[in-house]
Amino acid sequence: MKRAISIGGIFFKSKNPAALRKWYADHLDFEVEDWGCKFEWQQPGPETGEADTVWSPFRDDTRYFDPSPKPYMINLVVHDLYALREQLKLEGVMVMEETEESEFGKFGWIMDPEENKIELWEPSGK
Repeated sequence: MKRAISIGGIFFKSKNPAALRKWYADHLDFEVEDWGCKFEWQQPGPETGEADTVWSPFRDDTRYFDPSPKPYMINLVVHDLYALREQLKLEGVMVMEETEESEFGKFGWIMDPEENKIELWEPSGK
């Protein structure tokens, strides 16, 4: 089973997300919305197709990265969220029990040994 296939997003805390989004729009031409922006690209290899990577600042008081004390979280695109979660549990990885399904796909979370929270994302339509 292939595990992570790309970086799906980079999320980080900000004292003023709106101002930061504006700065990136003004100075680096990011096409931002209220949640951030995305970079579209072609996925290489046998599963070619359109893909994107999200860039998204969160308020610095967000609880979304909990229980990690870190000011960022990386989102990794995966093929089969539920199968990967079970495999990671067998390997002794801290797998958070909560999962979420929405129109964007399936989401689950793990913690690495240095308390970095990692969001695993199986996009919808895969």
